[in-house]
Amino acid sequence: MTMSNTGGRRRPPTIHDVAREAGVSRGTVSRVLNGGHYVSPAAAEAVNAAIRKTGYVVNRHARSLITGRSDSVGFLLTEPQERFFEDPNFNVLLSGCTQALAAHDMPLLLMLAGTKDERRRITRYITAGHVDGVLLVSSHSGDPVAEELRKAGVPLVQCGKPMGPGSKVSYVAADDRDGARDMVRHLLTLGRRRIGMVTGPLDLPGGVDRLAGYKEVLGEAGIDIDDRLIVSGDYSRASGEAGAERLLAQSPDMDAVFVASDLMAQGALTALARAGRRVPEDVAVGGFDDSVAAVEATPALTTIRQPYDRISAEMVRVLLAQIGGEDAAAVILPTELVKRDST
Repeated sequence: MTMSNTGGRRRPPTIHDVAREAGVSRGTVSRVLNGGHYVSPAAAEAVNAAIRKTGYVVNRHARSLITGRSDSVGFLLTEPQERFFEDPNFNVLLSGCTQALAAHDMPLLLMLAGTKDERRRITRYITAGHVDGVLLVSSHSGDPVAEELRKAGVPLVQCGKPMGPGSKVSYVAADDRDGARDMVRHLLTLGRRRIGMVTGPLDLPGGVDRLAGYKEVLGEAGIDIDDRLIVSGDYSRASGEAGAERLLAQSPDMDAVFVASDLMAQGALTALARAGRRVPEDVAVGGFDDSVAAVEATPALTTIRQPYDRISAEMVRVLLAQIGGEDAAAVILPTELVKRDST
């Protein structure tokens, strides 16, 4: 830290201090800070050593005036605020993306937009250049945010496959359909034949693909699809509880249920216990996500593990590549069946 000439008060080190310590020009320091182009290895090493010694910190505001970038990224969740605090998956994704961006010294801004008005305001904020790119989570069918941002030229990566046909939005997703297939096959191997399902929202890709995987495996096993064994939920605990109640009323002979999220499965367990159904003896229960809700459930949930650490890292990697000028990309990651006490 450098001393000022007024009262001995310490002032933050400047780029001039770094240049003087390194024995190079201010322009050389600036080039090192902006990527190291046209700088010799020896000069770059001297500058970096001087930065460490002086404790210099980049003035991001000043840099943004030069580069036109904010050096920050938005994490946009298009769900009501209460869902962010209830569903543990959102927090896991946020934490993973924050850590991945920290390696690039970039902050992550959390944006919640659960209503049309909120989405309009957030879209205006983003397109005004306040962030360099967006990590979009939980984009429902018919929600125009993704396409509006893409058409405005904002680098964007979505968590989950886009719902619209022919969408050119980059995305990173778990293989929801294959995960659902693994779960239903597992329930069949236990001898269960009246397998119900509480789906996720059918205006989200995960909801659609997990239901498709459920139907495919039953069809392969020669079991007719019974609409009385399928009800929809919204990934909330309450909807899982209500869904299981409806299944029991419609199909009291149900001997297994695949619930499309662990949080909903917790609710289903509550409904089954209230109805006097033992898990897994009377009804086997399978979830999806392998979130904290799975291990906190009683009994602990057999579930499908989504690789959230890889999803977060890939979302950040694809977004930074896009910010750097690369084209849109799609990444689909495998899931894994995790067996616990509920089956």
